[in-house]
Amino acid sequence: MRKTESQKIALCGMLGALSVVLLLIGSALQIGTYAAPMLAAFLIIPVLEEYGPRYALTLYATVSILAVLFVPETELAFFYVLVMGYYPVLRVKLNTLKNTVLRWVIKFAVFNAATVLVYLLLFALLGPAVLDELLADGTAMLVALLAAGNLSFWLCDRALAALTRYYHLVVKPKLKKKF
Repeated sequence: MRKTESQKIALCGMLGALSVVLLLIGSALQIGTYAAPMLAAFLIIPVLEEYGPRYALTLYATVSILAVLFVPETELAFFYVLVMGYYPVLRVKLNTLKNTVLRWVIKFAVFNAATVLVYLLLFALLGPAVLDELLADGTAMLVALLAAGNLSFWLCDRALAALTRYYHLVVKPKLKKKF
C-alpha cells in the first residue's frame, strides 16, 4: 500500500507526542534523566525504517524543540537534543562502515563529545553549581559516571539493533496484515 503524505505526518505526530510525553515523565520522576531520552529515541525507529532519514530527522527536530520549550529538566532536554535524539539516524549511517573498530570508535567519540557539550552548555546556562555538583564526590566518581554512561550508550546501541530487528520481523508484518 502506498503511504500518503498525511499518513506519514500522522505517524510522525503521534510518535512525536509520545516522545515528548516520555521526556516529561522522565523529568517528573526525577530518575529518567538518561533513560527517558533513550526511550524517546527508540520511537524514531518506525519513522526511520518506513519513511527514511528525512522524516526521522524532522521528527527529531520537532521533539527537540518541544523538549527545550516544555521539559522542565534542562539536562534531560539537552541530553535528548544533543546526545540521543539523532543517534538512530546516525547509527544507520555509521553501520555502513566496514571497519568495526573504527565504527565503534566514532560512535563513542560522538557520544562522549556530545555529553561533554551538554555539560558545558549546562555550566554556561546554570553557572558553577553544575560543576560543583559533578565534582562533589571527587574525580573518581566523575570517571565512574562517564564509564557508566559509555556502558549505557553501548547497551542503547544494542537495544536499537534489537528493536529494529523486532520491528522488521514482528511489528511490520502484523501492521501489513491489518492495513
